[in-house]
Amino acid sequence: MSNLLNKIFSGFQKITPGGGENSAIGVDVGTSAIKIVEIKRKGGKAVLETYGAIALGPYADMEAGRVTNLPIEKTVEALKEVLKQSDARGSDLALAVPIQSSLIFTIELPANIGADEIEAIVPTEARKYIPVPITEVSLDYFILPKKEASFEELNTDSATTVAESKINILVVATQNDAVAKARSVVSACGMSASFFEIEIFSSIRANFEHELSPVLLMDFGASRTKLSLVEFGMVKSYHTIDRGGADITNSISKSLSIPFQDAEKMKKDFGLFGSPYEKSLADIVKVHIDYIFSETNSVLLGYEKKYGRTVSKIIFTGGGALLKGLQETAADNFRAEMEMGHPFSKVGAPQFLDKVLATMGPEFAVALGLALRKLQ
Repeated sequence: MSNLLNKIFSGFQKITPGGGENSAIGVDVGTSAIKIVEIKRKGGKAVLETYGAIALGPYADMEAGRVTNLPIEKTVEALKEVLKQSDARGSDLALAVPIQSSLIFTIELPANIGADEIEAIVPTEARKYIPVPITEVSLDYFILPKKEASFEELNTDSATTVAESKINILVVATQNDAVAKARSVVSACGMSASFFEIEIFSSIRANFEHELSPVLLMDFGASRTKLSLVEFGMVKSYHTIDRGGADITNSISKSLSIPFQDAEKMKKDFGLFGSPYEKSLADIVKVHIDYIFSETNSVLLGYEKKYGRTVSKIIFTGGGALLKGLQETAADNFRAEMEMGHPFSKVGAPQFLDKVLATMGPEFAVALGLALRKLQ
């Protein structure tokens, strides 16, 4: 078993003696790994207790880093192992719901409509966007903040238009089956769950401070890249690009005729900077990154046309954000400030871990975001 753990366990770090009512455990069950973070309230501040990650590939008899679709019993086995190895003490979890099990969209309603009317209208309007029976999903909605009128608008007839404009409502539909599966996993682990949350909301909580201008959060996952356009702390628009880190590793493996694990290591070691041993590596990786960035630019252009607002900053998060050379390549593709997410800056931790946590932060953003909400 120890040999298997060496292959699948990405590492863990116990910081302080854990457990108790003031602790919170966030669990991010991804397509290629499970990440957990436990934090504790101490002196009015969130303090990091432990974190850990475990690869799911071996639980599907595949290599670490592969995209999986595990049955519940295998997911339970992996979750129990990562909780044990990281020595997490709490028994009440907060779990992320994968975005592919959800639908996020905005609807427009007249500005003079009342709260009771909104509650009645949203399910009816939502039916137009949801491709499955409304009984198969759970709905939630948020009224998006209005853009303030500019000085020029206030001094023209358009001020009337601004006042009479429609309100935008963000609607979130989550498949009941996805939540039921998450509940089954928690129950089979002999634990309880405080709540389930769609992963992008957890990631936003972990990565954002007080940005008011439009910001793009790029979450580089194993199977897909998720784009969340956020304004005033709320998701204004969401898009998925069906390409992620595992696709890059697959291409390296096939192009260079090497095992998947060797390709994964080569990708992590050299990334877009290229390998001195394999000249074509950078080009193989770049094909995928160029595609992701091209799709992202289309999304940004569409957002600017629709809302008349320019994205001022792009925050990178997710395990794929750690790809070497990614930020440098992004600088040639986008006209915005770029920043690597640093979720662990929101919690206290020993100073000697600063560099490690800054490096690993993007990978644990969702799990930390969940724990932060639970602790609040």
